[in-house]
Amino acid sequence: MDFNMKKLASDAGIFFTRAVQFTEEKFGQAEKTELDAHFENLLARADSTKNWTERILRQTEVLLQPNPSARVEEFLYEKLDRKVPSRVTNGELLAQYMAEAASELGPTTPYGTTLVKVSEAEKRLGAAERDFIHAASVSFLTPLRNFLEGDWKTISKERRLLQNRRLDLDACKARLKKAKAAEAKASTVPDFQETRPRNYILSASASATLDDTSRPPPWAEWKEKHPGGWRPPCFFLLPLTPSVTQARGCLSLPEDRKLWNDEVDKAEQELRVAQTEFDRQAEVTRLLLEGISSTHVNHLRCLHEFVKSQTTYYAQCYRHMLDLQKQLGRFPGTFVGTPEPASPPLSSTSPTTAAATMPVVPAVASLAPPGEAALCLEEVAPSTSGTRKARVLYDYEAADSSELALLADELITVYSLPGMDPDWLIGERGNKKGKVPVTYLELLS
Repeated sequence: MDFNMKKLASDAGIFFTRAVQFTEEKFGQAEKTELDAHFENLLARADSTKNWTERILRQTEVLLQPNPSARVEEFLYEKLDRKVPSRVTNGELLAQYMAEAASELGPTTPYGTTLVKVSEAEKRLGAAERDFIHAASVSFLTPLRNFLEGDWKTISKERRLLQNRRLDLDACKARLKKAKAAEAKASTVPDFQETRPRNYILSASASATLDDTSRPPPWAEWKEKHPGGWRPPCFFLLPLTPSVTQARGCLSLPEDRKLWNDEVDKAEQELRVAQTEFDRQAEVTRLLLEGISSTHVNHLRCLHEFVKSQTTYYAQCYRHMLDLQKQLGRFPGTFVGTPEPASPPLSSTSPTTAAATMPVVPAVASLAPPGEAALCLEEVAPSTSGTRKARVLYDYEAADSSELALLADELITVYSLPGMDPDWLIGERGNKKGKVPVTYLELLS
């Protein structure tokens, strides 16, 4: 692989400079450009949105797929951009086992017949669960993932770029401050004798001449000894670095002052450019952060869709299980043993507690034909113990003409007959009469 060493060295230098600058800012040794309060609030709001979106996404995935291995497998398929294979739900698998058991144990026996009916219900439950998982994934999980993998990555990238612009701006401010301080120091040139530069080596003759002005110059004596021509011994400076110096009225060109002026002008120009880039990047980042409000609106809509799909799923489950209990209740000789009374207490049951209890369809005790049952119900009279009012908790669809269809929250009159199944009562609504399940009623005192 061909490496660009110059670029690598440049990136390493920038990284080291950033680390030093961050360290100085932490210890308060470097100036740091602070963002306004509104911008900081936008940043905090965006971070909170990202964190809670990740948590909600992970927990929703656990709700839809409790198996960690299956979740990992689905994640790998998504990363490889391949279609996730269809997986049998737990309900469908249970239905398959029950159907095979009924086939082996005898589908005509009461146990085998019940296994077949339950397996069919479980299969419908599995299909409903599959539909719910698909609907929740499309309407809720996908928008959350799109935000984290799309919009949030863009926001993070722009925030990192803004951080780099801020560091560049602070570095330019520090460079300009140092340049102005050096310019101010160079503008006042001190006396050479008082502050002799340390980086100059002065010859002995020049030093003696500069230190004692009362003595005649040393070249006067040399001139007398050499009448043919004289050449004054020049004192000389051996500079270690370029500088501007003044020696007894001999002033060199003010190159240092000019250099520092150029340095200040260059630093000011860099500062203006850095400030412009920082302001532009701050505006771009601000617009992206303000878009978090639109993200909240979108997630709110997706949340409503998720609740709607979940409500549909549980309503389907309730309907399937209710139908299954009705079917099981009509099987003669299915259960052996004394059934437990399912009627609620007469006086201690509150509407809230009764509404929170799932109804259980009791078994039908009478095996008489529908016509005979209807005739008997028309001929019977209320018991001597009297009638009571009852409020219907749930809708109930009559299975045959011997039963009375019910609507939730309606009031009916109920009473029992001697020898009647305790899970059923006779209900009357106007001129209509029929058997009603006790668990669908709230008996009023």
